[in-house]
Amino acid sequence: MDVVIVESPSKAKTINKYLGKDFTVLASYGHVRDLPSKDGSVKPDEDFSMAWDADAKSAKRLNDIAKAVKSADKLILATDPDREGEAISWHVLEVLKKKKALGDKPVERVVFNAITKRAVLAAMDNPRELDTQLVDAYLARRALDYLVGFTLSPVLWRKLPGSRSAGRVQSVALRLICDRELEIEAFNAREYWTVEADMTTGKGDEFVARLVSHNGERLDKFDLPDEKTAEAVRARVAVEPFSIQTVESKPARRNPPAPFTTSTIQQEASRKLGFSASRTMQVAQSLYEGIDIDGETTGLITYMRTDGVQIAEEAIAQARTVITNEFGEAYLPDKAREYKTKAKNAQEAHEAIRPTDLARLPKHVKALLNNDEKRLYELVWNRTLASQMESVRMERTTIEMASEDKTLGLRATGSVIVFDGFLKLYQEGTDDKDDSEDDGRLPKVASGDRLGTKEARADQHFTEPPPRFSEASLVKRMEELSIGRPSTYASILGVLRDRGYVHMDQKRFIPDDKGRLVTAFLGSFFTQYVEFGFTADLEEKLDKISAGELNWKDVLREFWDGFTAHVDGTADLRITQVLDRLNEVLEPHVFPEKEDGSPRRGCPSCEGGELSLKVGRFGAFVGCSNYPECKFTRQLTKGMDGDPAAADRILGSHPDTGKDVELKNGRFGPYIHMDPVEEDEKPKRAGIPKTWALEDVDLEKALQLLSLPRDVGPHPEDGEMITAGLGRYGPFVLHNKTYANLDTPDEVFTVGLNRAVAAIAEKKANPGRRQAAPPLKELGEHPEFGGPVNVLNGRFGPYVKHDKINATLPRGAKPEDVTMEEAVQLIAERAAKGPAKKKTAKKKAAKKKTAKKKVAKKKTAKKAAKKKTAKKKTAAKKKAAPKKAAPKDPGSDETAEATD
Repeated sequence: MDVVIVESPSKAKTINKYLGKDFTVLASYGHVRDLPSKDGSVKPDEDFSMAWDADAKSAKRLNDIAKAVKSADKLILATDPDREGEAISWHVLEVLKKKKALGDKPVERVVFNAITKRAVLAAMDNPRELDTQLVDAYLARRALDYLVGFTLSPVLWRKLPGSRSAGRVQSVALRLICDRELEIEAFNAREYWTVEADMTTGKGDEFVARLVSHNGERLDKFDLPDEKTAEAVRARVAVEPFSIQTVESKPARRNPPAPFTTSTIQQEASRKLGFSASRTMQVAQSLYEGIDIDGETTGLITYMRTDGVQIAEEAIAQARTVITNEFGEAYLPDKAREYKTKAKNAQEAHEAIRPTDLARLPKHVKALLNNDEKRLYELVWNRTLASQMESVRMERTTIEMASEDKTLGLRATGSVIVFDGFLKLYQEGTDDKDDSEDDGRLPKVASGDRLGTKEARADQHFTEPPPRFSEASLVKRMEELSIGRPSTYASILGVLRDRGYVHMDQKRFIPDDKGRLVTAFLGSFFTQYVEFGFTADLEEKLDKISAGELNWKDVLREFWDGFTAHVDGTADLRITQVLDRLNEVLEPHVFPEKEDGSPRRGCPSCEGGELSLKVGRFGAFVGCSNYPECKFTRQLTKGMDGDPAAADRILGSHPDTGKDVELKNGRFGPYIHMDPVEEDEKPKRAGIPKTWALEDVDLEKALQLLSLPRDVGPHPEDGEMITAGLGRYGPFVLHNKTYANLDTPDEVFTVGLNRAVAAIAEKKANPGRRQAAPPLKELGEHPEFGGPVNVLNGRFGPYVKHDKINATLPRGAKPEDVTMEEAVQLIAERAAKGPAKKKTAKKKAAKKKTAKKKVAKKKTAKKAAKKKTAKKKTAAKKKAAPKKAAPKDPGSDETAEATD
């Protein structure tokens, strides 16, 4: 009996069926060990030794594996064919050696690129040894990521309270997003004009031409800077006669894109399907592990973590057959196409992502797949087949025209598809709009033909800032710069969102203030380590380790020596120095120029005060230099996440007091503020409900908020007043210490006595259960699993709910704008993370025991303190009491007095 180790239980079950009863296939359930999340797990002073740890579940599985191996004839390690798969096999092997479960049993390593019977049996016939170079590359990466995280993060926590963490690759990815935002903020739109004309031929055919030369000289983009100039030129174009100078037609070919890699499938699934990187990889994993087809589990696509663009010869042959059968011989090129990887640091040796059987058309399996799987499989099938199809053949035509005096020149360009080739099946997506000037088919004309001008137009344009990164464009840029590995991009982008460093708006990354602070700090004090070139060079060294060209510990030593010296150099760095530097770097963002020309950092609340970044236990905020005399504070940016509606503004005057009612931004969000009427009173403040749009907050709504809590009326049973208000857990009515939830914040201002009494009665009948509020928006049935998908308001803000899965809406997202597609994606991403970790019974019992001990200790300490106090009092009384006095002279008027 041979024991085979794979990662997942579904994979184990499938492969066991392929191999038969002479094999026992066990699952490791992914990685079995990891570095504990505490300082000291990697020890640079001990030649970078690592202290690995297995959690309780992994330890049990390792024991099961060890038990099975002891009675086996051979151990076969069949984990995934990449660096992580090699690492899992190494970990299992190391544990088995420590447990002395192997003895002299032979150990083999097999890899297969697809979970099909043919691929698995072929792999079993071609075993190899464990690739120690790949393992060394894994160890180097894991040690580097750990050392950077656990060395740099504490520096952040000390120097920049409120920051979460820093990472070797995540910090560089964050810098890309923040740098792009700086470009957008620094961008100044520039006006320019273009002139176009609708031209007619002698046969009456029409086409559009653009002005390309003026006064005999080539026209540059900004040569028509304003309407006056453009209109003068337009008027000339409208009346001048034009004739054809040259007609040039050139054939052109467009080749199909290569099959998918990890990076390109993430980009294209984002563009075409709206999937996040993590959702793409989750669905791809499901297709890789396969479905039941005619009683046998079969993988539908090859392994999805790859840099390779080449595909196997048998797959190419099959693709050519399918192309002929489905589209005809005209779409089949004379020779099969071969693709080579362009990425300089590509290191995975396996194929591109492709269907395991190209004869299995999407329509054949759609009934067996869920909606996400069906769409991604079709995308992979289309891309793979298109990569072997004939090129698109086009004809590009350029017509040059000139006025009689040659002072004005027009041009028309067009391209016509002569043969659609691979476009019959597949069109690659783009991240941003296409600026191509091709106008499609042009009429047949000849040199010397005279033209008429039907109409001339002058159009205004403004230059646009570079677009924010989408997931697709960010993944593409990271790959271009060799930052990280494509297989880790999904987790990197997830970490940035989870840490609150960025958020998504219209599927584009926007850095949050916390993220900008971290980037500014690292860019100022750890410049080298967030440089794109430095990160790429380090990636290249790590890839050289996997190729056996460098020793992994030498690379670690070189990095660690420089890194620790740099960290030590920041030990004496004061927080005031950090803030001064951040004030300078972030000034355009945090302290934008004022319309009245007053100093950027002048305090609006007092004279002479200067605004500056400050740090508190909840992170950074803006405060006045005259504190504590001036208590002015606000968030880093006046508008939350760039929303101008959130800027501080006066809403009007209170009708009773005449005081200004203001909308302000504090450290914990926007609120309503009104100064006190009397000197000994406190200012009135009221938080703004999260479901209210800030642009809708006016004086009327502000006065309503300031009036809370409001009296609803006396309870009919006891006459006690019922009040309504907004609290930590949302809108409520209160009677005699009983709180009952209301459905929406707006109901606080309209709820009547009958509704309030009913809500309180219901709460008393079900004291342990919160009342379910109605949805903020009903989106309908889930397109894949059925069941309602709703947007609800919760304790921590709005969220989407399907079945038992709750997913919080991104910051700045409005509940009323959420679409079903966005909700399904949020729910899928939340489901992929798994349920929130619950405390085990042992942990709960231990916590309870510790709490009891603390209580007992406090009681003992109290008793001891009481005894001590009593003793002190007794001693003090004795000291204060006079000794018994001697009897006085009988003739004296004084009476002898003894005090006990």
